[in-house]
Amino acid sequence: MKEVDVIKDLAIKALDDMKAVDLAVLDVRGKSSVTDFMVIVSGTSGRHVKAMANNVVVEAKKAGIKPLGVEGEASNEWVLVDLVDVVVHIMLPETRDFYQLEKLWDAGSVEKLAEIRPST
Repeated sequence: MKEVDVIKDLAIKALDDMKAVDLAVLDVRGKSSVTDFMVIVSGTSGRHVKAMANNVVVEAKKAGIKPLGVEGEASNEWVLVDLVDVVVHIMLPETRDFYQLEKLWDAGSVEKLAEIRPST
């Protein structure tokens, strides 16, 4: 398994453990030089958004992966966790609806949670 797949699976599991809503993974290889995958998920409240972001960071650090950065913690409407090859976007539903990242990056490459559950 490639390192990027390990990081992606770690992020998915950390979010799924926190009851993530409407989790999707976008494969942006060939479309972006910044990252390979974007994981997009909704939270039910600002606290839920913050808790999910924190869990991704904690689980990444446990696995020896140091996040490049975390942005948006002050607002809790949209928190971004940058794991370099995988960027995690955790948003309130209204923020997600407004920015529509899945459409921006071509919805044809989106996988939903049922299709991408880690094999652990």
